Amino acid sequence: MGGFIAQHAAAVTSLAFVVAGLAVLVGRRRDAPSITYGLLIVAVGVGSLVQHGPDPPWQGYAHDIPIATLLAYIAVDAASDRFGRRLSPVWWLVVSLLMIPTVAAGPTASTIVQAFLAAAAVGLCLERARVRPELRRTTIVAAVLVASGALLGAVGDRTPICRPGTLLPGHALWHVLAAAGLWRLEPMIGSSADTTVRRRRS
Repeated sequence: MGGFIAQHAAAVTSLAFVVAGLAVLVGRRRDAPSITYGLLIVAVGVGSLVQHGPDPPWQGYAHDIPIATLLAYIAVDAASDRFGRRLSPVWWLVVSLLMIPTVAAGPTASTIVQAFLAAAAVGLCLERARVRPELRRTTIVAAVLVASGALLGAVGDRTPICRPGTLLPGHALWHVLAAAGLWRLEPMIGSSADTTVRRRRS
């Protein structure tokens, strides 16, 4: 489709990330990890809207850098909890800088880095849930939502039912389910065994 909006359904459903991020920001928790997490989700939605909407020459930076940064943040947060250490923000902020030359190198390089970060985030979240049973339900529900979206997106790219010209392409479904999964993951962000014990005692 032409005009200002390149891919209507994908552009509109990009707002699901903005809604999910805002839901995190206005939720019950107002601590620094939750606020940072919510802002990163909003940034992903804005970047996705830029890519699927006006699609300017710099859309790759707007789209890929927030996604990579969010994945790195989730991975670092899970690692901090799992290994009982407060990791410096540098561990995930540096990803934003490294993604600039990565995006410039082309979409293949950027996709590979994002896939690596996604694997790290998922793996560390699952490991965190393995040692902390109280987080397993949240982790499983979030993982199922994201995995379902990824599957629908992949299938949609290969079948006529979810092409860009249809009412709801597979990539648009991926946006909605991924945003829901990120919102569902919020209770885990910034949590640790120590804070959980303190909450139960209070």
